[in-house]
Amino acid sequence: MSNVLKRTGQRLYGWAGLLLTMTALFWAGNTVAGRLAVGEITPLMLTSLRWVLVVVVLWPIYGRRLRAYWPQVRGRLFGVVMMATLGFTGFNVLYYIAAHHTTAINLGILQGAIPVFVLTGAFFAHGTRVSLVQALGVLITLVGVVVTATRGEPLQLMQIEFNRGDVLMLGACLVYAFYTLALRDRPEMPGAVFFTLLALIAALTSLPLVAFEAFTYGLKLPSNEGLLITAYVAVFPSCLAQIFLLRGVDLIGPGRAGVFVNLVPVFAAIMAVGLLGEPFAPFHAVALVLVIGGILLAQRTPPQPTRAAREISSSNP
Repeated sequence: MSNVLKRTGQRLYGWAGLLLTMTALFWAGNTVAGRLAVGEITPLMLTSLRWVLVVVVLWPIYGRRLRAYWPQVRGRLFGVVMMATLGFTGFNVLYYIAAHHTTAINLGILQGAIPVFVLTGAFFAHGTRVSLVQALGVLITLVGVVVTATRGEPLQLMQIEFNRGDVLMLGACLVYAFYTLALRDRPEMPGAVFFTLLALIAALTSLPLVAFEAFTYGLKLPSNEGLLITAYVAVFPSCLAQIFLLRGVDLIGPGRAGVFVNLVPVFAAIMAVGLLGEPFAPFHAVALVLVIGGILLAQRTPPQPTRAAREISSSNP
C-alpha cells in the first residue's frame, strides 16, 4: 500500500496542470481571505504573520537541508533577497492593501495581468519566443483585465479614474511577475528548500514594516477571525501554492506556468459570489469569458522544453 501511495504521489507531483490549477484555486481563496481580513487584521501584520508561520512549520523540516545548500546561495544572495522581498513581502503587502479598496472579484480578475507581464518580460529579458496563438491568448486576457479595471467601459479608458485598489492590485501583479521571471535563474536546490529560504527572508523583511506601522498608527493586534485567516493563508496560498508553483515552473517553464494564473479569476468569482455575496455584474461575465478564452488559446501552444526547465528539472523537494 505504501508503495502504491508513493507512486501515486510521485505521479501527481509530476502533473503540472493539476499542480498549477491547485495553485490558482488556493490563490483565489486568498482573494476572499483578503476581503475577510479587513477590520480583523492589518495588511502588514497579515503579511508578516503568514510568513512567520510558514517558517515555523518548514524550518524544522528543511532548515538543515538549506544549510547544506548554502554554498549555492551565497553567491546569489542579493538576487534571492530581492526575489523574496518583491514576490513574497511586496506582493502581499500591495495585495492586502488593495483588498481594502476593491472587491474580491476584481482582485481575482486583475491577477490575469500576471501572465501578460511574465510573457512580455520573458521575451525582453530572456528572448523567449512567443507563438502567434500564445500572443493572441495573452492579448485576449489583457482585454479581459481592462474590462474589469474600467468597470466594463474600456472605450473610455483614458477618461476613467481607476479605483485605488485596482491600481494597487496591478502593481502587485507587476511585482510578482518579476519574481516569476527570476525563478529561471534560481540556485539549483530542491523547490521546498528554496521556498523555505524565501519565506525566511520574507518574514525578516516584513518585520520592519510591522514595526513602522505600530510606531506610526499604534499596534493593532489581530482578532480571533484575523488569526484564522492568517492560518489559512499561511497553509494554502503560502505553503502549498508556492511549492506547487515552483514545481510547475520546473516542469513546463515560467512562461507557460504563468498562464495558469488566469484560472484565478474563475475560482475567485465563484468564491466571492458564493462566500461573500458580492454582486456579479455583466462586465464581470464578459471579462471571465475573455480570460478563459485567453488561457485556452495560450495552452494550445505545444509544450517546448526551455533552458530554465532543463536547468532546474532536478529540483524536487
